[in-house]
Amino acid sequence: MRRLLFLLVPRLLSGMLLSGMLLSGQPAKDSCIECHTLMDGPIQRPALLIKDDVHIANGLSCADCHGGDRTNDDPTVAMSKAKGFVGKPSRMAIPQFCAKCHSDPNFMRRFRPQERVDQLELYKTSVHGKRLAAGDENVATCVDCHSVHDIRAVNDPLAPVYPPHIPDTCGRCHADAKKMAQYGIPTNQLAQYRTSVHWDALKRGDFSAPQCASCHGNHGAKPPQAESVAAVCGTCHVLFEQLYLKSPHQPIFSAAGGGGGCIVCHSNHGIQQPSTAMLVGPTAVCSQCHEPSTPGGNAAGKIAGWIDTLGASLKHSEEVLGSAEKYGMEVSEAQAKLADGREDLVKARLAMHSFHPEEMHQPIEAGMAIAGDTLRAGQDALKEKDSRRFGLAISAVFIAITVLAIWLLIRRLESDGSGYQAAPPQN
Repeated sequence: MRRLLFLLVPRLLSGMLLSGMLLSGQPAKDSCIECHTLMDGPIQRPALLIKDDVHIANGLSCADCHGGDRTNDDPTVAMSKAKGFVGKPSRMAIPQFCAKCHSDPNFMRRFRPQERVDQLELYKTSVHGKRLAAGDENVATCVDCHSVHDIRAVNDPLAPVYPPHIPDTCGRCHADAKKMAQYGIPTNQLAQYRTSVHWDALKRGDFSAPQCASCHGNHGAKPPQAESVAAVCGTCHVLFEQLYLKSPHQPIFSAAGGGGGCIVCHSNHGIQQPSTAMLVGPTAVCSQCHEPSTPGGNAAGKIAGWIDTLGASLKHSEEVLGSAEKYGMEVSEAQAKLADGREDLVKARLAMHSFHPEEMHQPIEAGMAIAGDTLRAGQDALKEKDSRRFGLAISAVFIAITVLAIWLLIRRLESDGSGYQAAPPQN
């Protein structure tokens, strides 16, 4: 008997804490949590997890999802079908199960007036929803992305759908070779994404950086088609899209099989920091279609040369100005002007997406002019520094000569008066 009490009392106390009786503002009586807390194994797990659930935090209870009577301690009554108890839904029923509340605007308005209520309809349009409707129970449903009894708000840093966690959440299925084998879907997307500039930005805390849902959608998730890739990328890279749509590549890439648009040059999941190595050299993207001696290859080489030359010129000017500043010279105006040159470099890189080299002339020439002006300003400042040093050296010599002359004069006066003795004072 003592051993039984030793086992049950801690669990009972734990159940009281988990149910938040009179402490967290939750209902004082919840037989679901109390009973499941006293159990073992998987059937106990919901009661342990639910303390962190967003629904519990908003005053809802197990019965709001599963039905039944949480105020009654008799399991036959609490889980009676007469009380509306439905228990655990099948995987096929989960979207509709969650939608009982999440598709009801009147209900959702009580908690979050701005919350969307079309998630179920979007899900039905997704690859996941269509496969589920066709009887495929292996596809993702609400609980695979949001969890089950410890569902957290989207803006909770511990939520599986918090932006930095989304790649791993999607990767639980899409990086699983066994799960993806029957669909013929590659499983390297997550690994590639973790090498990308988007992931670098996201893990640094830039939540505007794209993750899986940014490009594929969330509830209505599906891969973008070839003709819409540029539009997907263009939601963030607006100016790039506008130039690309006017380029000679747009109709060609959009008609290409296996994807088109931006991903032809930049790929999709493993997008790297752009550089002129994409234009010329052993890893050049352009060389996949254009031989170096062709007009396209020559244009790529010319564009790369312009960008590299401007970039190197601006960097050289920056180094000279930095050196002058280190010596205390006033070069702030030139440094501010150098920022305009960097902007011209960005404009040139942007204009490259029109694939008309002549459109790059203006920003390249403007940037080169600024690079020349700021370089001369830095060099002039360094010359002035040398002049000041020379003048300072001359001044130091004159000062030293003057000090030496004064010292010699003092010595001479001391030497001339060395035999002189002062007369005694008169009475």
